[in-house]
Amino acid sequence: MAEAIRAENVSVIYRPRGSRRLLRQYLQDRLTGKRQEGFYALHDVSFSLPRGEGLAVVGANGAGKSTLLAVLAGLLRPDHGTVRMHGRMSTLMELGSGFHQDLTGWENLRLYGAILGMSRAEVRERADAIVDFAELQGYMDQPIRTYSSGMVLRLAFSVAVHAECDVLLIDEILAVGDAAFQKKCHRRLSELRERGCTLVCVSHLSGMLESLCTRGLWLHHGRAVRNGPYQEVAAAYSTFISGADRHLWDALPSAPVRVPG
Repeated sequence: MAEAIRAENVSVIYRPRGSRRLLRQYLQDRLTGKRQEGFYALHDVSFSLPRGEGLAVVGANGAGKSTLLAVLAGLLRPDHGTVRMHGRMSTLMELGSGFHQDLTGWENLRLYGAILGMSRAEVRERADAIVDFAELQGYMDQPIRTYSSGMVLRLAFSVAVHAECDVLLIDEILAVGDAAFQKKCHRRLSELRERGCTLVCVSHLSGMLESLCTRGLWLHHGRAVRNGPYQEVAAAYSTFISGADRHLWDALPSAPVRVPG
């Protein structure tokens, strides 16, 4: 089966900014090539994902999940390693971040569609379906600043899932709207998978995640602990967070790996 994504030995190093250093210390470090101490947000993470499959990335807060998604989306360049993406990509990350408060719903629909790579013709063709899905009939001529946060998220999600893509990156978006709208979102994502779209989902363990994803990747302090079938990875992670496997607790690092200056 053809690959949609391949990540090889991906590492991202975070170094604190704005630390209090004298100017002469800063200049000396620049002249000598010395770099400030930091830590690995991701450390030698590797995985591959066939086309049409779904990958769930799980782990505690600070495990590196969102950092990995930012690397896959091209928003963050890894310090080491490579990422290969095949096909057209769309993202469901920080929904509504591309909206302008003073523009109307229609104007923001066109703007967000362009940000996600849709042509003007594609936006025109799918505009009515986007509005119907978001359940915002009668509101689209109003500026976004008059919308509730839930209305903004519904519009952003609807635009994103109507952008034809081969790979869809999803960051904690399964809590969009009320329970009924969440079910509609889940059905839409399932339809995309059935059509061959590859999904990468960053979220907490849930029944929705299990039905969308066939593969799982467990991250802990930037390292890949387990990579395999979703049910096996989810079971191992559930056992870990419940504290039932003390040997695993002892084997995993208690903090991110530090990088010397």
